[in-house]
Amino acid sequence: MIETARVTLRPWRDDDIEPFAAICSDPEVMAHLGGPPSYAEVEAMIERQHVVQAAQGHCFWAVERRDDGALLGFCGLRIGGHAGTPVSDELEIGWRLARHAWGQGYAREAAIASIAWGWAHTDRHRIVAWTVPANTASWGLMRRIGMTAAPMLDFNHPGFPVGHPLGRHIVYAIDRPARD
Repeated sequence: MIETARVTLRPWRDDDIEPFAAICSDPEVMAHLGGPPSYAEVEAMIERQHVVQAAQGHCFWAVERRDDGALLGFCGLRIGGHAGTPVSDELEIGWRLARHAWGQGYAREAAIASIAWGWAHTDRHRIVAWTVPANTASWGLMRRIGMTAAPMLDFNHPGFPVGHPLGRHIVYAIDRPARD
């Protein structure tokens, strides 16, 4: 669907469930996301991506390494974050990669391609991303791809009680480039 020098972003397939479940079973991968999900929760997450893709024309796509076809995780775009928050109707970019793929530029490459796709295929004036303040790798990537802090959109995640270490979320945004 989207090809870069080293990765392909594509719709999810049934044979992605097992490798993605393995990625999500890594406590370090899930440290800022509430911990490893069950296999059934991974299946449901992939099914939600099918639904989002059908409804919106995009989702958090599977990221596959081109040279060997290995599933590295996901990256992509979706509309609608958490109801009742300032990001509920925003176009979000998100990613999650296997720990063995960290630090090699795959997430940056996939994120830049996703943002370019978003500008080419949506009419949104900005793309946002969010994470917890402790997830320095994630917000560091947000900065490296040109996003800037958008504190007016920061929110408390409705899935965590107030004061929980994963409750407060910081938001970064990138505006659509000016058209010539």
